[in-house]
Amino acid sequence: MSGIRNIVILTGAGISAESGILTFRSKGQVTYWDYTDSDGARQSHRVEDVCTPEAFARDPGLVQAFYDARRAALSGVAPNAAHDALARLDAEWRGDLLIVTQNVDDLHERAGARRLLHMHGELKSAWCRACDRRMPWAADLGDGPVCPECRRAGGLRPDIVWFGEMPYGMDVIDRAVSRADLFVSIGTSGAVYPAAGFVQTAKYHGAATLELNLEPSAGSWLFEETRLGAASALVPAWVNEVLGG
Repeated sequence: MSGIRNIVILTGAGISAESGILTFRSKGQVTYWDYTDSDGARQSHRVEDVCTPEAFARDPGLVQAFYDARRAALSGVAPNAAHDALARLDAEWRGDLLIVTQNVDDLHERAGARRLLHMHGELKSAWCRACDRRMPWAADLGDGPVCPECRRAGGLRPDIVWFGEMPYGMDVIDRAVSRADLFVSIGTSGAVYPAAGFVQTAKYHGAATLELNLEPSAGSWLFEETRLGAASALVPAWVNEVLGG
């Protein structure tokens, strides 16, 4: 790792899937979210019905129930070896490091990562549309709880970046990627922008690029190196290389 000081890591659904976090399922041209509701029944909804501002305006009860179920499911999963390895890198790497995750779960934090940015929001956060405050949240939102800040009821929504909304922290991400000596993508599809374009920005500014994925992503051809396999195996091995070197 000679000459590498600043590292930016992008993580996607593939790193959390090994912990049991359910992900998108595509059938033809339609994409679904599969999940288990509060009664233990398996549900399936089109992304357009639960992951857009229009869906929330049309049927807020359905959207809240969907995210309440996803939030509750976090108690049944745990960080895997890939999360643990990145937390170790965060703790031991003496240069600059930013882990940018597309995931809304809290597995990176629970593993111990601190230099972390959730570009698509967090399940354990709520956003009050009345006072525009964001706050930690672990309970359900579907019953219209009172905002702890402004004391208004019914104004809280999941603090999630839905399709059609601007991801969080793009200015911070752009600066970090532009300064990176190494950009690493882990468990991503390479098809969702703006995250899919980070590798091009990194390359433009001279960074080395590495992809760790279960299978080649849509953007694999952009990376200097691609390693294929389970994140729980690839990421610890790569972290050992970095810290050992």
